[in-house]
Amino acid sequence: MSRRARVSPADAGLPDGGARRRTPGLRREEVAVLAGVGASWYQWLEQGRDITVSPQVLDAVARVLRLKGPERRHLYVLAGLNPPLPEAELAGDYLCDGIKRLIDAWMPLPAHVMDAYWNTIAYNESAGLVMGFRPDQRQNCLITFFTDPVYRARSANWEANAHRVVAQFRAACSERPDDEGFQEILDELSAESEEFRELWARGDVSAPGQLRKELEHPLVGTLAFESTQLRVPERPDLAIVLHNPYPGTETAAKLEWLNSPEGRRGSMFPLAG
Repeated sequence: MSRRARVSPADAGLPDGGARRRTPGLRREEVAVLAGVGASWYQWLEQGRDITVSPQVLDAVARVLRLKGPERRHLYVLAGLNPPLPEAELAGDYLCDGIKRLIDAWMPLPAHVMDAYWNTIAYNESAGLVMGFRPDQRQNCLITFFTDPVYRARSANWEANAHRVVAQFRAACSERPDDEGFQEILDELSAESEEFRELWARGDVSAPGQLRKELEHPLVGTLAFESTQLRVPERPDLAIVLHNPYPGTETAAKLEWLNSPEGRRGSMFPLAG
């Protein structure tokens, strides 16, 4: 009722009714007509009665009431249906300055941002120094994991993580089953990596969570991280991946040196592993 009251007849393309209106906003009957449902059914919906609803009808009501993404999801919950996936409220090419500042502020710890397909959108300098992110590589985390010789040479626990990485990507695919962008990534990687094809054929699915990464860096030796994916609320298709030093290791001190002027000078020389 509160959402109905905030939509004026003019907003909905209806005459306002002048003095005949006792309350602002749309009447129940008007919402029902605009959404293409029965007036009695819509009244029962507002009253929370036990009625059968469909996603299509709820979307029509959400459109009339001009519900935003979180409000539309809440409507699904109230109706007892699984809510749709969050939608980006900002332009597809939008990456706010705040996200860039966040991963830069994470220095000297590695951090990067990836989209729904695991394409690398941005990364801080430490991620480049530690994991080998560089402009000339294929900017996709899944493809890099299997095909980049620099990352493969540095990853000390690659085999232990490979099946989890593939299972997490399958979970990402299942959120958008009709999105052809995922299939393009799968086709490209399947053509390049037999290891990936074998792991993908298992059909394992795993939610994104913390992943322990162990790297052998050519300048500072062993580095151990907890890698965590964090979704961006305004851009749910983006995830910030933060790498935190694993407790009880010397990783933090090594990162400090690697990102120091002396460490950066050492990193200027080409190193394959």
